[in-house]
Amino acid sequence: MIVAAAITVVAAAGAATTGALGGDGAGEANAAPSAPPKTAEIRRTTLTRTETVDGNLGYGEASAVQAPAGAGSGQPAQNGTGGDGGTAGIITWVPEDGDVIKRGGTVYRADEEKVPLLYGSTPFYRALGPGSEGGDVKILEKNLSELGYTGFTVDDAYTETTAEAVRDWQDDLGREETGRVGPGDAVVAPGARRVADVKTSPGALLNGTVLTWTGTERIVTVDLDVRYEDLVEKGTKATVTLPDDSTVRAEVTDVGTLSGSGEAGDAGSGGPGNGGGGNEDPTLPVELEIGKQKGLGRYQAAGVEVTLKAETRENVLAVPVNALVAERGGGYAVEVVDADGTVERRAVKLGMFADSLVEVSGKGITEGLVVGVPK
Repeated sequence: MIVAAAITVVAAAGAATTGALGGDGAGEANAAPSAPPKTAEIRRTTLTRTETVDGNLGYGEASAVQAPAGAGSGQPAQNGTGGDGGTAGIITWVPEDGDVIKRGGTVYRADEEKVPLLYGSTPFYRALGPGSEGGDVKILEKNLSELGYTGFTVDDAYTETTAEAVRDWQDDLGREETGRVGPGDAVVAPGARRVADVKTSPGALLNGTVLTWTGTERIVTVDLDVRYEDLVEKGTKATVTLPDDSTVRAEVTDVGTLSGSGEAGDAGSGGPGNGGGGNEDPTLPVELEIGKQKGLGRYQAAGVEVTLKAETRENVLAVPVNALVAERGGGYAVEVVDADGTVERRAVKLGMFADSLVEVSGKGITEGLVVGVPK
């Protein structure tokens, strides 16, 4: 899964130089025999080490829209002909894969009655009418208000004024104007939905799964090796590289629970490979949102690379890695080139390496020194 270790280097000043890093060095300064073919300056900079992992671009995990309880069984169904139930219906219309359904839009039709989408966190699970109270009442009233219906207060109490607004809504839907709402009269979801896979067709009994759907925005999912668990939490920034090598910024919105090695996954990301398995390496499902969807172009689903920041060192001295010279007694040095062209070897202690730069320190190692770089 891990494809490479990529590094980002942000220079504090001056032109950027490139290289990589080694260990630490000590010992006496030694004179170099001749001037090096190329030179570079020791720069004060910020080094950022990153890890790049594989990810998948898509619309996330699909969830199912189920027919109301009792539908298709021949028993009274709660798909609400008029809000209090009815008999099992016949599917008369379904959307197409890829369609986007917004608040008030039709999810499907049964017996030519529209079943609309409402936004909320809790599905309708009981018949609602005057005298009902609870969070589901507030969800209904908030949606009615957003759809333009008025004359009631948005709260958790279903009053006669609520019933009047419901009648107006039912009239617009072409339904019987009962002023009551049943569990199957609307489908509740967190927001607009994109149809992933329609599971039925007109003429079929209203039964089982009608369709599956997802959110409307493309996201990235990653099965992250547990070695990199400390690199992600909600709000972590990342860079996503698309198949055409263009990049977009992303942010971690969900980190699931451990999966693999016999553990059951609790993904939230919907990425492949989330199921548990005794022979699988343990991974964490991670989900990232893309702030600027236009940056994704026409990609609907694709393999991508996700770059995560691993470590940052600010205000350090750095040189290209190929400026390092291995000392015979161990350690490393750089060849300092004086203004008159003479070369002096000075021992350095190495720190963090990022991309092709290495952090250096030691006696006589200062910003602006010119060091030799082999071809």
